[in-house]
Amino acid sequence: MTARVVLAMMKHETNTFSPVPTDLARFSKGAERPPEGEAVLAAYRGTGSCIAGFIDAAEEAGAGIAPSIAANAPPSGPVETAAYEHVRDAILESVAGGCDAILLDLHGAMVTERHEDGEGELLARIREIAPEVPIGVTLDMHANLYPAMVEHADVIAGYQTYPHIDYHETGLRAARPIFAMLRGEVRPVAAWGNRPMLPHVMRQGSGDFPNRELQARAREMEAAEGAIAASLFTGFPHADIANAGLGCVVVTDGDRAAAERMRDELLDFAWVHREAFVYRIEPLADSIARAREAAAVLGAPPGRVRREIDLRVAGRGLTVGAAFAFAVSLGEFGATSFVPRRPETLTAPLALFRLLGTPGTALRGQAMALAVVLMALTAAVVFVVDLAGDARDGAI
Repeated sequence: MTARVVLAMMKHETNTFSPVPTDLARFSKGAERPPEGEAVLAAYRGTGSCIAGFIDAAEEAGAGIAPSIAANAPPSGPVETAAYEHVRDAILESVAGGCDAILLDLHGAMVTERHEDGEGELLARIREIAPEVPIGVTLDMHANLYPAMVEHADVIAGYQTYPHIDYHETGLRAARPIFAMLRGEVRPVAAWGNRPMLPHVMRQGSGDFPNRELQARAREMEAAEGAIAASLFTGFPHADIANAGLGCVVVTDGDRAAAERMRDELLDFAWVHREAFVYRIEPLADSIARAREAAAVLGAPPGRVRREIDLRVAGRGLTVGAAFAFAVSLGEFGATSFVPRRPETLTAPLALFRLLGTPGTALRGQAMALAVVLMALTAAVVFVVDLAGDARDGAI
């Protein structure tokens, strides 16, 4: 009999400090609701996504696919209860319809209005319906691990690149062991743990030390040391929750001691090199010197270096300085320095001085009005400078 596998996605990287609400519309990407059923296959088949990896692994194994729902929202505040329950209930309904395996594309850092561990809560509810059904899960490298995630999943595979370019591969890493379970070929056991550290997102790149070495070591464990899946999670620090931070899950075929040994190796290496996960801002002069050196190595002529590096760095300050000089000159020196005038002609600041120094409510009102005009002029100049700077920065 053909195995039936439920596929679903519920992903959100929750920034608990964000004021942006996360409602169902944010998961729906302009539609009335997230795609469900066959619309999931139409949207993700043949893409570089985890779901596509699930689909390919299922077809490779000759399994029947039962697509549930695919809900993914960009980072924002805690997920509203109504949105969470809509997606959760769609998945639970699919599982309740009967299946031989479940593959879930999750994030690992979802916080809801009611739950610090949105993924663990979902998995626990699934286990109430399908206590023996194998479950494979993909997680983002920025997952904040909680016990319920590992307790209720059979296989967990996390991204091994940041920026993330291995979604499809991660889907295969999570799915293929699940189908091996169905064939009686493996008995996954998992060991997980974490360390009390919050790696800065600017130091989590998988091309930089020490995450480069950690992810390379995890791949070695999978390739040559018996790990079904080895995942080091750098965590998502923008979440005010208990388990935010670095964690690790290693899954092996029935060898818990080996899983624990490999887990400890990865966590210990990260802890020993924790200082390397601290982001320290480089002095501007050093950044400019490094940019010039890189430009020279690439063969950029001196004129282009000055235009593309020096002028871009100094341009905003020069523009702001010139704008303020313009505003001040209009108020203080405009009539005396730039415009030929009669001695009795007043500049705006001199007029303010005289109005404020002369008794009378009406004159004081005129002074306040003139002051507002000067403030509005200065604010307008600053606003225009900021707009120009934002447009320039966007072009860069």
